[in-house]
Amino acid sequence: MKKTIVLTLLLAAFASCSDSDTVQDIETPPTPNPPDPTTAITYTKNVKSIIDANCIGCHQSGRSAAFRPLTTYAQVKAAVESAGLLTRIQLQNGEQGLMPQGGRMSQANIDLIVKWNTDGLKEN
Repeated sequence: MKKTIVLTLLLAAFASCSDSDTVQDIETPPTPNPPDPTTAITYTKNVKSIIDANCIGCHQSGRSAAFRPLTTYAQVKAAVESAGLLTRIQLQNGEQGLMPQGGRMSQANIDLIVKWNTDGLKEN
């Protein structure tokens, strides 16, 4: 009985320490009107909103992944070029290193970020 009470208290304490501000809606809907495949994808028009919805909850100052902020174009571009962002967002649920940690974002959003890279990581 004592063990059950202690375990319950520990679990309650752990749950109260979680940062609810970092919980995100991982399954963000795909872009309602996907861009024309012949039109270049840009950070400002297409990618920023995906990063804001899926990444900056943790990847900003004062959060658990503040060591790798993703709040500006330059930071996101650098993460694609040299920090494995594309690899990490393309992992499957359950695979170690998947980002966002709460679960894989929609394939449409992943495809858009990959196309942004293919199109040259344009800002505007």
